[in-house]
Amino acid sequence: MTTLTHTRIVLARELRPVVRDPLSLVFTLVQPLVFLALFAPLLGGLPGMESSLNWFVPGVLAMIVLFGTSATGSNLLYEITTGSHERMLVTPLNRSALLLGRAVKEIVPLLAQALLIIAVSSAFGFRFSVPGGLLGLVILCVFGMGVGALSYSLALPLKDREWVFWLVQQTLMFPLLILSGMLLPLDMGPEWLRVAAQFNPLTHIVDAQRALFGGELGDAAVLNGAIAALATLVVGLWVGLRSIRNAKV
Repeated sequence: MTTLTHTRIVLARELRPVVRDPLSLVFTLVQPLVFLALFAPLLGGLPGMESSLNWFVPGVLAMIVLFGTSATGSNLLYEITTGSHERMLVTPLNRSALLLGRAVKEIVPLLAQALLIIAVSSAFGFRFSVPGGLLGLVILCVFGMGVGALSYSLALPLKDREWVFWLVQQTLMFPLLILSGMLLPLDMGPEWLRVAAQFNPLTHIVDAQRALFGGELGDAAVLNGAIAALATLVVGLWVGLRSIRNAKV
């Protein structure tokens, strides 16, 4: 069997819990929905902000990707603790497929959650470009697979030290979140903050989402966002594949 066939087998295995318990996807949306409900009304009074929902919802979609995919390594930690991951390593499955299947799986919950947020927001006045929105979701999927692969890469060497995983994940996630301009416009911040934000790939993902959902497909932010997503995927897969190939049983 080829790596592609092995990847499909791992993908089907990873999707099985999602299919059995689809409500788990809804529960993970509680935090983004709280941010949406509390921050969007606050932004309505800012100068130059015509529609707070049109500005905020694309950022919330990026937030879903960051929250969801950065935590997926915890599932692997659980499998390592129970011995399930070791049993997978001694099967004939290609080790690369063990990571690729998990990374591709991130697309399914990510799309389901994004479509649900868009549907809810549309009922409250969120308007967007359909072609731009579809392209935006593609960029989010690419970015999500990269972050998911990095999350698995972090979990692999930690084995039963779950607290280290959450310490690293939380320490990295919130600076990335704040520096991306996802919650508040960085234009109001000091210059050093705006400069630092340019080194954050999430900043370019968020800017690209706002441009695409706003129908500005030719905006330079779209290209920057696509490059940032692709770079995250390449780095994530490179680090992840090296980690899982060197993993010891």
